[in-house]
Amino acid sequence: MRAVDLVINERLTSEVPLVKEVSQYIISAGGKRLRPALLLLVSGALGSDHQHRHTLAAVVEFIHTATLLHDDVVDESTLRRGRATANERFGNAPSVLVGDFLYSRAFQMMVDVDNMRVMQVLSDATNVIAEGEVQQLVNMHDPSLDETAYLRVIRSKTAKLFEASARLAPILAGASAEVESACAVYGQALGTAFQVIDDVLDYEGDAQELGKNLGDDLREGKVTLPIICALKKASPEQQRLLQAAIVEGDVEHMDTILHITRETGALEAARSSAMAEARRAMEAARTLPDNPHRSALLQLAADLLERRS
Repeated sequence: MRAVDLVINERLTSEVPLVKEVSQYIISAGGKRLRPALLLLVSGALGSDHQHRHTLAAVVEFIHTATLLHDDVVDESTLRRGRATANERFGNAPSVLVGDFLYSRAFQMMVDVDNMRVMQVLSDATNVIAEGEVQQLVNMHDPSLDETAYLRVIRSKTAKLFEASARLAPILAGASAEVESACAVYGQALGTAFQVIDDVLDYEGDAQELGKNLGDDLREGKVTLPIICALKKASPEQQRLLQAAIVEGDVEHMDTILHITRETGALEAARSSAMAEARRAMEAARTLPDNPHRSALLQLAADLLERRS
């Protein structure tokens, strides 16, 4: 990961000072670096030390960071990882444009790797992520959204880059199609579980630990799994309150909404869904060679269910 950070810092260079300032601001915010770590762990599990693994780990982090910059503008977010978002600090226009810079820099780095299969996986993933973002926008303030539609969005918006990160390692290693498929399944399932837990924490987490405001999803009109599960079990009166909050983005009754998610067992139901995805990830990981890196992949999936931030 230190090697990846070196690549990130080297490739953030720009003759435009504001580009470097905004890029460094969000990259240095102390994110989990899960996607690049995933690429490196899978590489290790396959016994691969390909020379381009650090470059591609930096690429997936750049793509992820670009999506964060754009997301925060679209969502009008003010807080991420415990500090002001880039759009809050620098304004919307610089955030969007620097997001574009990070996307284009990521594609420059992909070209350096000179592998058409790598280009295909990452360009497809970036396109699917963009589609997921648009679909989420279409779904905003819609209380009729069901679990299938919700999962379709998060598998595009979040899990796709996890999947791509895990898939790149076997491509670099020259592994079989079966191994590549198992790695992709691991990444997709892990990414899905990660996002479901993230959505649960928006209703049961600690704002200080999370580094963002509780109830932000509802405020933005996002219908996530805890609310979908709560609507199934809520009384008619509770359903009306939840539906009104979704339609209006109104968090005035947030304390009552939090009570409803607990009373209906919605948080446990959502966590159970995440647990099923984590198990699916672990099943896929167990098909890889037995070594410390595979053990770390299994532990990562298990630990995901315990995350609080």
